[in-house]
Amino acid sequence: MIRELPLGVYVPGNTWLHRANPAWKFVALVTFIIVATFAPNAPWQSMTALTLVMALYMWARIPIEVAWRQLVPLLPILIFLGAFLVWQNGLEAALTTMISLLATIAAANLLTLTTTVEALLDSLDKAMQPLARFGVPVDLISLTIALTIRLIPLMLQTANEVLDARKARGAGFSVTAFGTPLVIRAVRRARMIAEALVARGAVD
Repeated sequence: MIRELPLGVYVPGNTWLHRANPAWKFVALVTFIIVATFAPNAPWQSMTALTLVMALYMWARIPIEVAWRQLVPLLPILIFLGAFLVWQNGLEAALTTMISLLATIAAANLLTLTTTVEALLDSLDKAMQPLARFGVPVDLISLTIALTIRLIPLMLQTANEVLDARKARGAGFSVTAFGTPLVIRAVRRARMIAEALVARGAVD
């Protein structure tokens, strides 16, 4: 079963990457994702981006096993996507895309491995405050980001509960039998959160 997902782990440290301003790290991440997605035209260019991220992992002193556990849950999707891209665009184009995608995922994981969720949200909220004078709903945006990040571990817990329940009943795995209770529980939780927010006047 899946026990960890990206955004679920923080590795304490005192490296320059840990101490860097979370807002600037977020901006750097977005910039890196854009460049790594659209710039590479060959596998070696994508590999350059991935090598840069791996060097940052080393400088941040992130244990290899921790970095690997953050990637494992995504491997089935990446393998399926890679096979589809090979079929559609050929091996070289598929390698270019997949290595770039792997680099961006690793970079996103590195952000949360070196930054607490609280620090990231607080920094983003402060950075967006000047936009409030132009009518941008900063508080609502911050709330949305916070809920999105915090619901990821809850979805993981729900998925594991569904798998545990099927295992206890001795039932085999079925996409429908797994997906249906997962969706029902997710919708139920979303409705409860919405009701709680409305009751507290957090949303209109």
